[in-house]
Formats: sequence, structure tokens, C-alpha cells
Amino acid sequence: MKVVAIRGAGGPEVLAIEEREPRALEPGEVRIEVAAAGLNRADVLQRKGFYPAPKGTVPDVPGLEYAGSIIEVSAGIDPLRIGERVMGIVPGGAMATEVVVSVRETIPVPEDLSLVEAAAIPEVFITAWDAVRVQGELTRGQTLLIHSIGSGIGTAALQLARAWDVTTIGTSRTEEKLTRCTAMGLDHGVLVARGDPSFASRVGELTSGALANVILDTVGGAYLAENVRALAPRGTLVVIGLLAGIEGTLPLGILLAKRARVIGSVLRTRSPDEKAAIASGFTHDVLPLLSRGEVKPVIDHVLPMADIANAHAAMERDETFGKIVLVW
Repeated sequence: MKVVAIRGAGGPEVLAIEEREPRALEPGEVRIEVAAAGLNRADVLQRKGFYPAPKGTVPDVPGLEYAGSIIEVSAGIDPLRIGERVMGIVPGGAMATEVVVSVRETIPVPEDLSLVEAAAIPEVFITAWDAVRVQGELTRGQTLLIHSIGSGIGTAALQLARAWDVTTIGTSRTEEKLTRCTAMGLDHGVLVARGDPSFASRVGELTSGALANVILDTVGGAYLAENVRALAPRGTLVVIGLLAGIEGTLPLGILLAKRARVIGSVLRTRSPDEKAAIASGFTHDVLPLLSRGEVKPVIDHVLPMADIANAHAAMERDETFGKIVLVW
């Protein structure tokens, strides 16, 4: 099979297409012919040597999400599942022409979606759903603050919040991205300057002092103090990314007074049972929205896998709105 290989930590030039031997199936697993895979910030960090793959995962093949068709099943799995179109998340190795996964972690692809579209769904929609709905306990009528609103996770969270009848506030360093998100239904956009994360007072103005019930943060350290200030009483901050640093100042007095929660979340290192539960919950809660077209993947570029280096470079320039998808 073909894979994208990381030939040592470095820039996009360290990425190359290589031939590898596929591994045999173990009980409970299926082999999937990958049609497309989404690109994520974690792939860029892994290439740079900052985000190694978990133990037991192929260390030099990136990719956290895939879409394709089942081509082989292990003993005990209904052979009629061969040919089924599925998508899902993996701890690594999705940027290959084949992946082997637990059948419990696969998610059906709605019939009205192409496999290219499906490849833009798992990482961002599962992350957003798990962070704000499952962990943040976001409910109808509340307010969700979404940082980096023009990202894949940001546009996914925005659409889910709209489907749940939630008020949305999004931040971005780019006016154009706020405009595009407003066209998608964003209630309020907040332009933030690089190095000056002053948004809490604006969130207070937009909500008449009620502030945000849940904050979805992909930025990390530099936003920590301001996030706590922007939280409503008993609100929840869910940190899923650290693009602006791994350390920040936590105003404990404000946190205690608000009885607020700060949660750190990552999908990549969860146990097989947790991932199976996530796949089941997502299939139940979000797949109907995708099937009805109430939420859709937002795709910026579709590129051949051979252009993986250019895809990484584009993501690092922060030029994208939504997802980059690579196809074989």
C-alpha cells in the first residue's frame, strides 16, 4: 500500500509517498480502502516533531481521519459489510491507501455525501460535538464562544450550535473569515488582534452581561485568563488546542467565584472502549443532522495526496477556511 511518510522532523519537504506492507487483521478489525483523508493541525505538529503518535501507532505516517470502503473483515464480522462506506478517526496512519481499524469505531457515511466530503467530517465534527455537547453540556438557549471560528473545528461547532438552537460568538484574526461565518449563521463575530486577546468585554456587551456558557478553545495559553473572564457563572471552558502556547495565567479568584470548569480534551489517546462509545454516540446524535443536510463539512481545498507538502504549507500560512482534504 502507499503511505505519506514523515522522513524526520522538519518542514513540508520531509513528507514523501512510500510503499509499505499492510498488516494482518486482528479479531474485531476491518480493512478499509481509503479514498480521502482530512488534514489537521496535529499532522503539522507531528511533522515538526512536536506531537508524536501514541504508543502502538505507526510513528511516521500522519493522518487522524479517513473515509473509504471496507474491503476485508476479520472472522466473526458479517462479510456483507464488505463494500460499506465508512469514516472515522484514528490515532495516526490515516494518510495511507489502507487503514485497519476496530469495526466498533467505524461510522457510516450518509448516502448523499461523497467520500471526499466524508473525509472532512470525523475529526472536526466529533471533536466539536464531544467538547461542547458531551463535556461542555451545552443546551438549547445557551451561548457558545468559538475561537478560530474559520477553522474546520470552528465551522463544525458553528453549524452544530445552530442545529441545537444555541447563540454563537466567534473570534478570528481575519475579518474575511468572520464575514464568511456570518453568512453561515454566526450570530456575533469578534475580531481579535494577534498578541492581544481582548475579547471578554466584547462578549459581555454582546450578551448583555450574561457571558458565554461554554467556550471552545483551540488557542490555549495566551487566551486562558481572558477565557475565564468571558465565562458565565457555572460555565465551562473546553481547551482542545494549544496554538498560542502551553502555559497561561489562570485567574483562580474569578474561576472560584463563577464556580466555572476548565476541561482539557483530546481524542487521539483515548482507549478503544472510549472511541467505540464516541463513534456510537456521534452516529446517534450527529449523523442524522448530516444525513438531512442540516450540517455540512466545509472544505477549502481538495488536493491529490501527492501534493501533501503544499497542503501542509497552506495550513501553516493560515490561508484556509474549513478543511483541506487529500485524495488518493
